[in-house]
Order: sequence, then structure tokens, then C-alpha cells
Amino acid sequence: MEPGPAGPPGRSRALRRRRRRLLAAGLSCTLLALYACLPELPALDAWPARTRPPPEVTVLLWWEPFGHRRRMTDCQRRFNISGCRPSADRSRYREAQAVIFHHRDLVLHGLGQLPAGPPQRSPAQRWVWMNFESPSHSPGLRDLAGIFNWTMSYRVDSDIFVPYGYLRARRASSHFSLPRKTKLVAWVISNWNEAHARVRYYHQLRKYVPIDVYGAQGLVLEEGSIVRTISQYKFYLAFENSQHPDYITEKLWRNAFKSSAVPVVLGPSRSNYELFIPPDSFIHVDDFPSPRKLAIYLKFLDQNKPLYRRYFAWRDKYDVHMTSFWDEQYCKVCEAVRTAGDQLKTIQNLASWFES
Repeated sequence: MEPGPAGPPGRSRALRRRRRRLLAAGLSCTLLALYACLPELPALDAWPARTRPPPEVTVLLWWEPFGHRRRMTDCQRRFNISGCRPSADRSRYREAQAVIFHHRDLVLHGLGQLPAGPPQRSPAQRWVWMNFESPSHSPGLRDLAGIFNWTMSYRVDSDIFVPYGYLRARRASSHFSLPRKTKLVAWVISNWNEAHARVRYYHQLRKYVPIDVYGAQGLVLEEGSIVRTISQYKFYLAFENSQHPDYITEKLWRNAFKSSAVPVVLGPSRSNYELFIPPDSFIHVDDFPSPRKLAIYLKFLDQNKPLYRRYFAWRDKYDVHMTSFWDEQYCKVCEAVRTAGDQLKTIQNLASWFES
């Protein structure tokens, strides 16, 4: 495989800063194992009986994401997080230790729909800005300076880091069985935009290798059939709609990994992906000087079963976890409130941070 060109010095410095932040967070293993370590925590009933239960934390969701009403999750049952009371009932605003504001709905309704005073909020209440879209699809960031206390997003350096997915260690090593593959390359895309880098790259790649496209511009994909459909393919184009640090979505975690297809990624840099997944678990478009060279390599792997299977070696050690939207986010805020104690802060320049 041919290595891609080195990034500019500014990007390298930024990446080094991100690595230092991970170390400073007290990780004793790589980020890949950040969540892998979680299953080793003892269950709640394993703690001594004299241990006091954690204090109740009320987390209020000011707008339910995209206007979809749903039943609030039981954090104890789903994620073993006790004492958490997520709610969408605004009458509980005064008692809430944290209030979550979903960015897309904030833009839709406007800043005038934020809680009104006096007083607007107690000094101990945290306002949490929640966003899982990339900066390219997050308008209105410049208007949010000095409003929120915490950020919650897919970015590693968020106050509350919730990725789209992650790997966790298997409790016991087991042999991974690869589904039967009868097709070569698949791509699922709903938002077709000729200006996007992923569409431009696709147009070049398809000249040299056949690609089955599903979605708005291609084959019909039955609802709920993504994993079943893609599992027939050897490779999946996990192309992000925009390229930003840590912006690695369900296109990798569900569409490729859950389908047992080797992801061909177009997103942040290879080194950024390697913060989250093994270096031999994916193919990056930057590994090749041209789409033609990438196509040649995919055809080579198609004819070389032992080399192809090496992309699944990590499966004997790790499971893929898909973040549960939006339940997992609400429960993570409860944990953050309890961990933070009396520490308070305000995000003075949210746009500058998120767009960096």
C-alpha cells in the first residue's frame, strides 16, 4: 500500500495536541480501548452494601432532537447508570442540574426560545450544547458565545465525548466468522451533492471498479436492510459528507463494521481514524495517489483471500458498539454532572473551538 502525503505542519501540531489531551485525561490504554475498559467495572450490586447510592440527577431535554417525541430511557437498565432522571418536561426546569440543547433545534427555534428569567438559571445548573453534525452542517455557531457550560459531541475534546460508535474488548477471545461475500463494492448515500468530495471521488473510482450505489441516486434499499444488504459485499465506501477531526459516523461503525465489510474511508486523516480503530481494519483513500490505484488494490484483494481476511484479524478481540441515539447521550450527561461536582465554566467561543 502506498502511503499518503504528510499533512501540513499546523494539522500535525493540532493532532499532537489532541493526543496530549487524551493522555491528560488519564487513559491507561489507547482511545480504541477507552470503552473497552468499561466492561471491567464491577456491577452496582458488587459494591459494599454500606456504599451510599449516588444522588439523583435530573437532566432536562429542552427540545427533543428533530421534534421526535420519545419515551425517556431507563439509564440504570440500559447503561448501568443509577440515579439519573432524563426528562423532556419543562416544568422540571428549576430542579434540573443540567439542560440539554440540541443544536439543529436551537437553530430552528432561535435563541429567543431559550429559558427566560429572572433568574434565567441557577449558578449550579449546566447548559449543555449537543451536536453530532459536522461544522460544515452546523449553522449559527457564531451566535453561541458565552451561553453554554458544556459541549457534547463526537469530538474527543468535548466536555462530554460520545462517538457514533466504538470498539470494546471481548471478555473472551473468539474466532470471527466472515459472512459469504458475493459482490465487490457498495455505497449507501441519501444526500447526493455533486460539490461534496465524496461524490467527486466516487465519479473517479467507478471508472475503474464496479460500485453498487443504494439510496436517492441508486438502487432501492429496503428500510432496516442496510446491514443485511451490505454484508454481501467485500468493501463499503464509508465516505463522510464533510471532512473534520473525529467526524467518523455510522457509515463506518454500522454500514461497514456491523456488515462485516472492509471500510474504504474518506473523512479525516488516517492518523485520526487510528485513534479509534486498528490501522489494519480499514483502507483510506489517502493511502493511494489516485482512485485508479485504489481500484487496482481492491481488485487485488478480491483475488487474494488471505490478505483480504487480514482486515478482520481484530474481530477476534473486539466487538463493535453503536451508540444508542439519543438515550446514551442523556445518560452520559448524568454521569458528567456527578463527576464534575462544583466545577463550573462557560464556553466563551464555541464556534472557534468546534470549527478548529
